[in-house]
Amino acid sequence: MNTIFLLGYMGCGKTTLGTALAQCMNVPFVDLDDYIEERCEATVKEIFAQVGEPGFREIERRCLEEVACQAGGAIVACGGGTPCQPGNMELMNSRGVTIWLTTSAQRIASRLSLPEQKAKRPLIASMADDEILDYVKQHMQQREPHYSQAQLTFDSTLLESVEEIETTAMQLSRLLSQL
Repeated sequence: MNTIFLLGYMGCGKTTLGTALAQCMNVPFVDLDDYIEERCEATVKEIFAQVGEPGFREIERRCLEEVACQAGGAIVACGGGTPCQPGNMELMNSRGVTIWLTTSAQRIASRLSLPEQKAKRPLIASMADDEILDYVKQHMQQREPHYSQAQLTFDSTLLESVEEIETTAMQLSRLLSQL
């Protein structure tokens, strides 16, 4: 099996859908941010504080290469900014299948407005809910040229319940089996 890279804006469901898809397909799941944290023995927030964004992006690229080159394939949930870095889309497209998970800015903002989600995301932690929507709209538009280089686009709107997650994972699994 080829590695499957899930791309998209934060809150689009990469980790949620990726976990369910990996279970459905009986393959390993890798959250790239978690992988980076394990390799560096530090949180993403700590890494940013220590080496800044340029240093983090170098680490992210090395870890992406490691994950992309692993034999047997996996489902990989990339960070929202991973596809926006030079060469990353080319690497992922050459090593597996890239899937851009899409949903509306309103749905993403509602997911990100949940207290447990805001707490995990320093960029939006102090924002009011209406500010989050404006922020999401602006950044989704900026990132679209990178995300649109994915080989497939898949709607990740219906991930609000266990049933929706399982159904959506099955739909994506069926789509991938036709490739």
